[in-house]
Amino acid sequence: MFDLKSVTRGPLRAVWLGQVDYQEAHALQKRLVEERTRDVITDTVLLLEHPAVITLGRAAKPANIVASEETLAAEGVSVEAVGRGGDVTYHGPGQLVMYPIVDLKPDRRDVRKYVQVLEETMIRLAAGFGITAERFDGFNGTWVEPETRPRKIGAVGVRISRWVTMHGLAFNLRPNLDHFKLIVPCGLVGKGVTSVLAERGESPSSEACAQQAADHFAASFGVSDLVFETRRHV
Repeated sequence: MFDLKSVTRGPLRAVWLGQVDYQEAHALQKRLVEERTRDVITDTVLLLEHPAVITLGRAAKPANIVASEETLAAEGVSVEAVGRGGDVTYHGPGQLVMYPIVDLKPDRRDVRKYVQVLEETMIRLAAGFGITAERFDGFNGTWVEPETRPRKIGAVGVRISRWVTMHGLAFNLRPNLDHFKLIVPCGLVGKGVTSVLAERGESPSSEACAQQAADHFAASFGVSDLVFETRRHV
């Protein structure tokens, strides 16, 4: 994690937006990245859910969508190409999505450490539900029992431009796990996907966990000044 106690920064703003269409959220991220690059806004974290959607990262392999177009249409799942790293992922209701728009200059310019911040956020979030989530050597995201029966509970995918970040993490609270069978998640053949609901038999909503997730991100990122709010637009 970053050790930045000697660095003075403005407050971290976290905003819960509810359910937002993927393309709408992507456009919002791009606008905020431009504003953060010009130092018009402070570091900002968007928290939200998406309607059911499969996203294709820059390294996506079409074969990792295993469902037919007819099946996707019947399930109400759309497909979107995106600018983040990684392969194929699924987002949907019951999955808490976090998009930090933060400037890593001048003292956080370490992509590996930033990814670890996102993973640590999900590790702490899972621990709050009594779930031990861990890193898995060679794979990003956070996992349950990675060495014996690996099940992915949280995904990471980022894009960094001029050291300002976009995209982020997706943590499975209670999504429809059958929808992950429509794809090979992040190209991970033979590895499962899980959720808080699947592991514990119950799970709160994404909205109920939003501030807790923001708190964990702030702590992992080395920020003590966090402002949390709920609204529909930023």
